[in-house]
Amino acid sequence: MRKHWLDNLRWVTVLLVLLYHVIYFYNNKGVFGGIGGFGDGPQYQDVMMYILYPWFMPLLFLLAGISARYALEKYPAKDWFKARTRKLLVPGTIGLLVFHWMVGYFNTAVAAKSGVFDGMPGIGRYLMWAVSGTGPLWFIQDLWLFSLILLLIRKLDPENRFHEWCGKLGIVWIILLGVLFWAGEQTLIRNPRPESPDGLLNLYKPVFYLIPFLLGYFVFSHEQVQDRLGRIWIPLLGCAAATGIALIVTTFGQDNTSPQYLGSPLNCLYGWLMCLAMIAWFRTRFDRTSAFAGYMTRSSFGIYIVHYLVIASLGYMMKVYTDLPPVAMYLILGVAVFTLSPLIYEIIRRIPVIRWCVLGEKHKK
Repeated sequence: MRKHWLDNLRWVTVLLVLLYHVIYFYNNKGVFGGIGGFGDGPQYQDVMMYILYPWFMPLLFLLAGISARYALEKYPAKDWFKARTRKLLVPGTIGLLVFHWMVGYFNTAVAAKSGVFDGMPGIGRYLMWAVSGTGPLWFIQDLWLFSLILLLIRKLDPENRFHEWCGKLGIVWIILLGVLFWAGEQTLIRNPRPESPDGLLNLYKPVFYLIPFLLGYFVFSHEQVQDRLGRIWIPLLGCAAATGIALIVTTFGQDNTSPQYLGSPLNCLYGWLMCLAMIAWFRTRFDRTSAFAGYMTRSSFGIYIVHYLVIASLGYMMKVYTDLPPVAMYLILGVAVFTLSPLIYEIIRRIPVIRWCVLGEKHKK
């Protein structure tokens, strides 16, 4: 039986990623990426980054871990990993050369104006654009690696004894698993060195994101764990909201993606409580589907894959080539990313070969 709450929570979180990127692209809090904000004064719309960033990507990895458990109960591990490689590794590598180089073109546009690419042959620029176009694809690259690690871990417990034991955890222990959330954040490099891989490691956060993926697989895939959370979804949401308000009030204006910020106990507590609250809420209240929900369940992955081209291209051109007021830029970019991204996805999925390269799909759905 399909778990509609899981599907719904996944595609809703993907839509929140799109919203986050609209705000992030024009942030003035020192967050890496984007094109910068509108002066040095307060940009109160940036509060959306403080609300979403602590939990929405860990939640996606947690949901991926749950889904991996369900899939491996139905399919042989070899077939599952082969499908994961096509769905994740192909778009995260070949897709860069076919589609995401265009994202890289806009990501490096500011550097190009400074003459960084002067004298570089065309093929060199193209490859630089392809690498710079990775953008949000770090998520699927991480996910492919975690899928491989999971298969290795499974071999250590062929009888599934550890998995069964995890299903017995009570609500107190489930909440205390947030200590692992905090421990994962401590693996970030606090003072990344310029011109080193430090910044890249802090972007991919392999140890931190592996933790919710494995927790999803071993703990949260159990229906009894989901039921325990579901019974307290209202208190969980209330506690998460109170913690989030405290975090925002005390830290607004800081770089909310810095290792110091992410590793703070309050940020980790808020992030973990939100992950639990969203699972509990959707498990209890949104375990149903509709025509729109069904479409988003099928399409949210592809929309995620292509959406940043809209952000990078339109966001850059409006900021550099127009005198539009900020509110107009946010509105135009917001409408565009939620309308053009599905359109681009629908076009690409109808083109053979390109569909496989960019979306990892063998056949049109």
